[in-house]
Amino acid sequence: MDKENIDMKNEWTAVNDSEENSSIQNNKYPSAPDVEKQEAEASKQQKSVTETAPEVENRETTPEVENGETTPERVDYSEEIIDIIRSHEPPAEKKEALNDYHENDIAAVLEVLDVKERKRLYALLGIDKVSDIFAYLDDPEQFIEELDDELAADILENMEPDDAVDILEELEDEKSEALIQLMEDEAREDIDLIQSYDDDEIGSKMTTNFVTLELGLTIQQAMKSMVRQAADNDNITTLYVLDRDGTFYGAIDLTDLIVARKYVDLETLVTTSYPFVYDHETIADVIEELKDYSEDSIPVLDKDKHILGVITSQDMTEIVDEEMGEDYAKLAGLTEEEDLKEPLLASLKKRIPWLIVLLFLGMIVATVTGSFERVIAGIPMIVFFQSVILGMSGNVGTQTLAVTIRVLMDEELNTKQQFAFVFKEMRIGFCNGLIVGLISIVTTGMYIHFIKHVPMKYAFAMSVCIGCALWIAMIISSFVGAIVPISFTKLHVDPAVASGPLISTMNDLVAVVTYYGMSMILLIHVLKIDQFL
Repeated sequence: MDKENIDMKNEWTAVNDSEENSSIQNNKYPSAPDVEKQEAEASKQQKSVTETAPEVENRETTPEVENGETTPERVDYSEEIIDIIRSHEPPAEKKEALNDYHENDIAAVLEVLDVKERKRLYALLGIDKVSDIFAYLDDPEQFIEELDDELAADILENMEPDDAVDILEELEDEKSEALIQLMEDEAREDIDLIQSYDDDEIGSKMTTNFVTLELGLTIQQAMKSMVRQAADNDNITTLYVLDRDGTFYGAIDLTDLIVARKYVDLETLVTTSYPFVYDHETIADVIEELKDYSEDSIPVLDKDKHILGVITSQDMTEIVDEEMGEDYAKLAGLTEEEDLKEPLLASLKKRIPWLIVLLFLGMIVATVTGSFERVIAGIPMIVFFQSVILGMSGNVGTQTLAVTIRVLMDEELNTKQQFAFVFKEMRIGFCNGLIVGLISIVTTGMYIHFIKHVPMKYAFAMSVCIGCALWIAMIISSFVGAIVPISFTKLHVDPAVASGPLISTMNDLVAVVTYYGMSMILLIHVLKIDQFL
């Protein structure tokens, strides 16, 4: 353990020997005079720190004008918070001032502070507040690494178990295990429980911060039980009721319990049809069901219907965000979502599998194109417009794919509705193809005639072929973009796997066959244009 962390540990535990400072500091933090002494030593360096510190991210929004009205600017608290932290006010006053700011705002300035400033800030605020701040950090592991193991363990122990698990998973295995062993038994058990689930199981996202009531209690007893548990569990908006055998019975809204008269039977307040999920259900299977409910939390049960934890609305937001990130990654042809600071090798592993698959699919497209060598040799100009056909076909397929995946995520379609949806997309492709095809007939015909000086009848014969090929390719691409993700769903495969690059490559194959096939039949065999050009 380095000297700085030893000093920090001693400072954090100094308050245990001084009861007169307990009103200002938590039990592992230094006394106010200690903090003043630290700041006096650091004051000489303050000017240089201020000059060399990176710029604080400006979170103010530029005023926007909408309907003639100017949108007021949002306040940026970063500079205010930094000024308070670096001021020479008494620690108690600084702590009181910082308590007026949201933990997310304080978390936003941690990167601007140097290590010593951060440690003084942690000591000033206390473990509970610091734990709340760490929950809002994008990369909390880098700040955990700065601390002594015991102090880091204390912070993680006071966090929500699911948030603590997220941080522990980002640390080295040895470091993570060492921190877990330093925690109290209850916190360690909660973390072990959450870590026992696979990443795709809903149990891995739950928190053990919830309050339960027994069914046989009176209103007064239920209130006392709730107050007693609220000291350790602040997620009290919804109270979960257990049957006499300890299984989940239902839920009570806190408001209903507060306003209930003493003579009211507790059971009459219980919503027995309250939604729940099982711990080993996959996130993909339950996410749509969870989104349909507007509850602040939903219980997670084991197979015997004992409550293990809850999924809060904040957890739901994070789950949806992660699922969207994964879907976007798959649509881009990645095996997993990438991180901004991800190492090169890790990024390659996520990208190269699909690229190899697409390489072989591209070779197939090239082989098919080569089979139309007679068309290309007889009418070289036909190659000019290949990119138009392929590009429009790919665009239509990607549009249809995006709409289809969105519908499949939001709705549960039966077979009849799926066929109706595919038919609708083909009709849209038909109409879009007809409009674009007619425009291309006119524009490409004029271009070939006036720019390339091809006789009018041959120029427009070629443009009609291009327009018809475009029309047919767009219809088929609409069909492919809809049927592929629906088929994947039938096979219990994530429809997002039908990624943009995959659909585009499939549509390239369709467009090549359609375009050169029509050119072969219409221009070579019927009109024999190759003999006149």
